[in-house]
Amino acid sequence: MYKLIVLTDPDTADGFGLAGVTVQVADSPEDARRKLAALIDDDDSGIVAVNEAFMVDIDERTQQKINQSYRPIVISLPIREQLATEEDHRAYLSRLIRRAIGFDITLRRG
Repeated sequence: MYKLIVLTDPDTADGFGLAGVTVQVADSPEDARRKLAALIDDDDSGIVAVNEAFMVDIDERTQQKINQSYRPIVISLPIREQLATEEDHRAYLSRLIRRAIGFDITLRRG
């Protein structure tokens, strides 16, 4: 059975751990790059959720490997700072939806 693994910073690791998720803690973007490369090559990895702050620093070779691989599925997790304002929140969600389904969807408050 494949695992859900969260790769995140020390500040958010405990919350995922309490939820029962397997967590790998990265102390720096370089540490995250090394750990993500190992997780991509790990046969037990099914879904790897990476703190979005670390995804910004992923090198092109690793990004191509992620794009060409069917497993593990690598997704980015939103970080708190980027969801601070409502306008940023909507734009961020729109970008996530467009990336996931390939369509633009307008989000309106009901």
